[in-house]
Amino acid sequence: MASHKILVIDDSRVIRNMVRDMLPKGNFEVLEAKDGVEGINLIHQEHPNLIMLDFLLPRMSGWEVFQEIQAKPELRAPLVLMSGRREEVTEKLPEPFEYFEFIEKPFEQKDLVEAIKSAMAKFKKWPQPVGVGAAAAAPASTASSSAEVAALNQKIDKMQAEIDTLKKQMAQLLTFIKQKLK
Repeated sequence: MASHKILVIDDSRVIRNMVRDMLPKGNFEVLEAKDGVEGINLIHQEHPNLIMLDFLLPRMSGWEVFQEIQAKPELRAPLVLMSGRREEVTEKLPEPFEYFEFIEKPFEQKDLVEAIKSAMAKFKKWPQPVGVGAAAAAPASTASSSAEVAALNQKIDKMQAEIDTLKKQMAQLLTFIKQKLK
């Protein structure tokens, strides 16, 4: 049995077959889904080692699949987003793509292999929660948010002190000008 699973989620059978044929032969199994619902179900069931996701899909769009993967860390895997129109992806996900790779259709085999390598490298940078699941991620994000709020409050206090100093200087300047005009 194959030790690695690659899930290709694309509504085009031609693209699914093309990806399957372009992948280097090895000890992995290629799983296929023709829409977003089928894709998310396979992610839950099979826990693939790599996900190749078309952005425009029937029943559940690639954007919705991406959002579910983002929300549930246990579903995450190296990800290659595919689309024939880059602007539709960048409309929802601004570049640079930090934790996944993008490949524009149609693509050549060398581009596909490079995208997969890049997706694997980017996946390692993806912040992983301490435990598995959204519940485990909540305390970390709360602590992170609390630290950010504290840092912002310090900046606000510093800026307020500067504003108070400027107001005092302005009042002194106005007093000086009024005395000179008398």
